[in-house]
Amino acid sequence: MRVSPGVLEVIVVIPIQADQEARDYYVRNILSVWSNATGDEVEEGERWYRTAHETAALLADGDIRTGAGLLAALSPQTAWWLNVELACEAFEAGTASRHTGDACGKANKILAGVDPEEVLPMTRKTGHFYRCILNPDDPMSVCVDRHAYDIAIGVPLGDWNRGLSAHGRYALLAHCYWEAAQRVGQNPSTVQAVCWVAWRNTLAGVGTRGSRV
Repeated sequence: MRVSPGVLEVIVVIPIQADQEARDYYVRNILSVWSNATGDEVEEGERWYRTAHETAALLADGDIRTGAGLLAALSPQTAWWLNVELACEAFEAGTASRHTGDACGKANKILAGVDPEEVLPMTRKTGHFYRCILNPDDPMSVCVDRHAYDIAIGVPLGDWNRGLSAHGRYALLAHCYWEAAQRVGQNPSTVQAVCWVAWRNTLAGVGTRGSRV
């Protein structure tokens, strides 16, 4: 979908206090991507956090909390393959590197034995990402990253700042995923992961779906 800069300026950062009409719109967009996901995309999305859970255990010698914490701390603006690589390196070396000072600082605290929930921002993306990896069956946590945001508004925004550091905006979209998940009888993390896979494939030009409404 091509959107003019003027339109983007209006929609790029959604209101923190959205009315019911806006919330329904976000939920419909999420469900549209969910319902149009292929069988392979559903399968990949359904196993995504379970695979991440297993990866967390493997990289930290069975200590899933530490492994999940490292993955979450080192996840911002990082592709998954590199995220795993950085977390493995940090655990093996006993110190994090090759990321921002803030991310490495959080990872080093986790390596020092601090509970990840005391280190990570638990009301924002990295905190929810940690919870989803720690427990793929968590009925409430949902990782709202830039793709999850774009899915909800129905527009790929590229490098635009989405304002997800605001707790209210994050909570709004997390609740929309939770509501969408309730409607299809799934955990919100599963809905988010399946939609993420389907949306990623569409952006890469390998999907077969039409444009979102």
